[in-house]
Amino acid sequence: MSPGDESPVRVGVFGLLGSGNLGNDGSLEAVLGYLRAEHPEAAVDALCGGPEVVASRYRIPATRLHWYRGEYRTASRAGAIAAKGLGKLVDVVRTAAWVRRHDVVIVPGMGVLEATLPLRPWGFPYSLFLLCASGRLVGTRVALVGVGADTISDRPTRALVRWAARLATYRSYRDVLSRDAMRAMGVNTSRDEVYPDLAFALPTQPASAPSDTPRPVCVGVMAFHGGNDDRDRAEEIYRRYLDGTTRFVRALVEDGRPVRLLTGDACDAPVVAAIRDAVDSPLVTTSDAASLADLMKEMAAADTVVATRYHNLICALKVGTPTLALSYAAKSDALMTEMGLAAYRHPAREVDADRLLEQFRELEKRSAELRRTLTERNAVATRRLERQFTALTAALFPTADRTHAHAHAKRETP
Repeated sequence: MSPGDESPVRVGVFGLLGSGNLGNDGSLEAVLGYLRAEHPEAAVDALCGGPEVVASRYRIPATRLHWYRGEYRTASRAGAIAAKGLGKLVDVVRTAAWVRRHDVVIVPGMGVLEATLPLRPWGFPYSLFLLCASGRLVGTRVALVGVGADTISDRPTRALVRWAARLATYRSYRDVLSRDAMRAMGVNTSRDEVYPDLAFALPTQPASAPSDTPRPVCVGVMAFHGGNDDRDRAEEIYRRYLDGTTRFVRALVEDGRPVRLLTGDACDAPVVAAIRDAVDSPLVTTSDAASLADLMKEMAAADTVVATRYHNLICALKVGTPTLALSYAAKSDALMTEMGLAAYRHPAREVDADRLLEQFRELEKRSAELRRTLTERNAVATRRLERQFTALTAALFPTADRTHAHAHAKRETP
């Protein structure tokens, strides 16, 4: 059969996409860029949290992840509890039917195998398990591509995540810690590879031209309440984080430094509002970035970045801006170490504004040196992600891989 007679490969993308988290959407954008460049014949659609956003922004058909629209609202009344329970049963059929329509399903990046932020087992872990189990049942290849993982203490969540990973056809991770965590939870990772986060495959935003206007310090904030095991003291953690970050921003303003507040998720808006109200200065402004590309533009125009969210850090590092991490999880520490900035981490759970200011000033003193380091590390990340996409084609699109190899061989033949 000639290539023109073949049906296009049917590819699904799956996850909490289009739901307000810019990092998740950036991972989707990177995978769509790969598919459109390497497999333009593929018919792509999504099963996701925000189908309207995904359909309009990325121009692919999209279906709502959950039958019950109140899935992520707390159910307190009997009717809501019953509807949520019914939704779990309906989603078994909906997920299997959607998976069956595809040759390949890709889960693009995201921390889908971790619980570093508050997470209920019957939320996304259950959905991911349904996806991977459906893939095995109907013969559809499911790939967890460049995902984050962490050792999970909650038993139901750990069981669902472990079985989802075991049932996937292909797994790769965004850092060694993630692969080690899955091995520790009983998953055979001997054939799993580690590559940089998918966001490093996004187009690089150029640094802004010099101007007479002072360049801002970008401060990426987060509605941080601790992790899945911190529910009993979530408010205390949040208050300490907010107070320390506010004191740091106030100190910058007192030095005459313009500060640009950034977020990475819709839920971060109250943190921005609280800091602006407390500092009350025209030197503090707010970004309305709606994508990782927007964040990268902001950070490329900055002197320095101090950020909490993982993908805020990636954006800053990718554009080569010296960055200090308010680290809330091991993944942030691993990222900063990989990019040569291990000395510039500060615990998000215990923000000490005075110590943070010391680290910030030291970071600025080494700015030129660190920019060179980031240029070198970004080049390495780009090459490694090229290998990730080559491996993904070999694992999920074997016919296409042979076609690409044949075409390459013909080009190389004298």
